[in-house]
Amino acid sequence: MFSASHIRDLTPEKDGSLISVTGWVYTKRVHGGVVFVTLRDSTGLIQTTTHSDSVSREDFEKAKNVTRESSVTVKGRVQADSRAPGGVEIQSTSFDVISLAAKDYPIKPGVGKKLLLDNRHLHIRSPKVSAILSIRAVFCDVARRWFEQNGFTEVHCPILITAACEGGATLFPVEYFGRKAFLSQSVQLYQEAAITSLQKVFSIEPSFRAEMSRTRRHLTEFWQIEAEVANATLEDIIRVQEQLLSHICKVISEKCSDRLKELGKRFKAPTPPFPKITYSDAIERLQNLGVKIKWGEDLGADEERALSKEFKLPFFVMYYPKKCKAFYHKPKPDDPKVTLSADLLAPEGYGEIAGGGQRIDDCEELVQNIKEFGLNPNDYEWYIDLRKYGSVAHSGFGLGIERTLQWILKLSHIRECCLFPRTPARVYP
Repeated sequence: MFSASHIRDLTPEKDGSLISVTGWVYTKRVHGGVVFVTLRDSTGLIQTTTHSDSVSREDFEKAKNVTRESSVTVKGRVQADSRAPGGVEIQSTSFDVISLAAKDYPIKPGVGKKLLLDNRHLHIRSPKVSAILSIRAVFCDVARRWFEQNGFTEVHCPILITAACEGGATLFPVEYFGRKAFLSQSVQLYQEAAITSLQKVFSIEPSFRAEMSRTRRHLTEFWQIEAEVANATLEDIIRVQEQLLSHICKVISEKCSDRLKELGKRFKAPTPPFPKITYSDAIERLQNLGVKIKWGEDLGADEERALSKEFKLPFFVMYYPKKCKAFYHKPKPDDPKVTLSADLLAPEGYGEIAGGGQRIDDCEELVQNIKEFGLNPNDYEWYIDLRKYGSVAHSGFGLGIERTLQWILKLSHIRECCLFPRTPARVYP
């Protein structure tokens, strides 16, 4: 009796078992009366060996003429073989083609990145991409479980908004039944409303920013893990980020060890507390490194890369100047020219992966800040109401999923971290 199996379940301990595997043809080699076909499914790769004297003539011809990426079902016996991937192969007794793929499969060894991106719908079939996407799924699942275990409630916030969270220059406009709306840059403002009901909330949702940034760490559509906590200070929300990130990294290093091995990656989870420096310290360090930057200027991708090369662990840069941050950041009481803000940077040149801080909780101060930033208080009437009716100290952050994965997996470009990347130059497929 043949039992249906996933490739990952076929181990040397299953030697001699009769199994059935359905997958796609990854590679094929024909040597006289033997056809070697490597199959892939969502769990891995396995070699199948089809001998002309072990299957029907019809099945042998199917195996001999099968094309790359054809979907097939192979039945046979598991055979332990230390030379084979995973330590086993399948000695076929039948070979059935479900769907024969066309011969002109466009993805071949040595093709350029543009062709791979143009054919991303096919490229995601590669074991490398499959491993990255699997690790991403674990990343989000682990984060969700951590939040739930620590008293957070998941909320689902609007993607269509009417007022900017981070800045009007980077909003995507949308025609909304005769009025103008925008795609969300962050769910933060809505989370601030949610904490008055649920106190500790989190979201895993997409964000959209119309920046013409063409760097290895920018996307126009990206996913964030965002959280907001009532009755919390900047120090409180920093601890949340440290605990969350270290836990995610620890679980990935343990649970995804096989996937990391497929990618040729080794990863050691960082242990909190993470190093912390002030923005002023960061400027001084950069200037000592020969970077041309003045106090009061924001840290861009180049500055963050240079700074993060000085660290071996994730680290926080705290107390950014008021003009470097959004209107809702609370000024530092003993130094109001800077804010109670903190960006979390990944080490070794990867730069910012999270941004957060303590929010303004005073109604008059918020209205004044909105005006100072050139915004219209009328556009934020509901947001101001949150301070008008029962305000509390509160803090939050947003952690970029793709940027964090890029650091964990040491990938050269952020595009590799998502299913279908969106950049200023790409919205297809």
